Amino acid sequence: MSESPLSALWSNFLGESPRWYKQTIIAFIVVNPFILMGAGPVVAGWALVAEFIFTLALALRCYPLQPGGLLAIEGILLGLADPHSVYHEAEANFEVILLLMFMVAGIYFMKDLLLFVFTKILLNVRSKKFLAFLFSIVSAVLSAFLDALTVTAVLISVGVGFYAVFHRVASGASVSDLQHDYTHDRAVNAASEDDLEAFRAFLRSLLMHGAVGTALGGVCTLVGEPQNLLIASVAGWDFQTFFMNMAPITMPVLVCGLITCVLLETTGWFGYGALMPNSVRQVLVDFDEGQQNNATPRTTMKLWVQAVVAGILVFALAFHLAAVGLIGLLVIVLLTAFNGITDEHDIGHAFNEALPFTALLVVFFAIVAVIHEQHLFTPVIDAVLAMSDEVRPAMFFLANGLLSAISDNVFVATVYIGEIDAALKAGEIDRAEFDRLAIAINTGTNLPSVATPNGQAAFLFLLTSALAPLIRLSYGTMVVMALPYTIVLTGVGLVAVTVAL
Repeated sequence: MSESPLSALWSNFLGESPRWYKQTIIAFIVVNPFILMGAGPVVAGWALVAEFIFTLALALRCYPLQPGGLLAIEGILLGLADPHSVYHEAEANFEVILLLMFMVAGIYFMKDLLLFVFTKILLNVRSKKFLAFLFSIVSAVLSAFLDALTVTAVLISVGVGFYAVFHRVASGASVSDLQHDYTHDRAVNAASEDDLEAFRAFLRSLLMHGAVGTALGGVCTLVGEPQNLLIASVAGWDFQTFFMNMAPITMPVLVCGLITCVLLETTGWFGYGALMPNSVRQVLVDFDEGQQNNATPRTTMKLWVQAVVAGILVFALAFHLAAVGLIGLLVIVLLTAFNGITDEHDIGHAFNEALPFTALLVVFFAIVAVIHEQHLFTPVIDAVLAMSDEVRPAMFFLANGLLSAISDNVFVATVYIGEIDAALKAGEIDRAEFDRLAIAINTGTNLPSVATPNGQAAFLFLLTSALAPLIRLSYGTMVVMALPYTIVLTGVGLVAVTVAL
């Protein structure tokens, strides 16, 4: 009996997602107009934000672009946001879009060098505590001077490389096969299943330490995060002034964050502490030896070219010679030209990882436009501004952190810095008070926002990457693993803000 058109439509809707998931998304879409008519645009706007977060939380069930995109389209059709506002949000974040389009693709062409270097590190650093500390502090230092998304792209590339090497040996699948079938493991024999699960846990912990490290370093400098540059431009701070203003809060947080990293690996709490199985280590040893034995002048020269371009990349990012995305395009051109990659299809594979996330980010901007147009954060802002001078910096820190965790930290920083700038110009606060609040806004949008993947673009990128389903890194898992860091970074940051400001 042939399938009816309605049954076919239902089967095609959101593909292989579970039935209950499809029904939930349809229920969201159906109920929103009634919420708008019955409770008004503010409640409908908050409902849309909560529904979008739901799609992010279940990213392993269905990539959030489709269900989140449907919700965003509905929000625009209901008049909760204007298409021009979505365009404005995307335009304001154009550098981030360029970064995702080109820098992540550039890192793809550097994967051989990254796998070579990190294989040496993993094989020579036997202590998991020191290895985790190394991932965290290197990510922090790089993020302070480069870019958190670029550092995260490196971590993802390394994780995929390690997983592919072990999976190929454990299941007989080739790396190219694995890259075309990210979400479904091939049959792995019973003897290696436990090792595979242990290796997933090992990679999850390292990647989460690295991701949190990008937040620890990103908050410290003017170039560490997009909102830092925004706040500094409004406040009129240069690089040194920004660093010195933030140091009383960021330095204690950095130290306590690194201590937390070591303690988590020591205790094994919150999903940390997993060690690399001996069988996996042996696979990597054999892989490394095989790479060395099979090395040819051509493959060696490819590594040297990648190393030279990596040096150019670090130099260009550190001195901000151009927008990060344009530097990424430079990397693509150099690596493909000098390593003989001239086929269009070979180049196209590099963009597979980043472009879906770029599209998702623009959908996210539509949700941000709803927040902006419906003034969903205005009551919180007004309440904080009405508080006394003594508690205002601490409340700004907490309010920014809370809103950033459920929204976008760049947007939250934009709204808050605009409000206090207006208050300064109106004579409601003096310059000293403005500086204190600007520091609280910057640290608030950067530190407590590690609580969820929504708050940090690097976290969201990791969650929606091809690596996440491979190592079973879900939204809930990220929230749980980030929880101890959230408590420490928020607690220490709040104390430092209260004492220093």
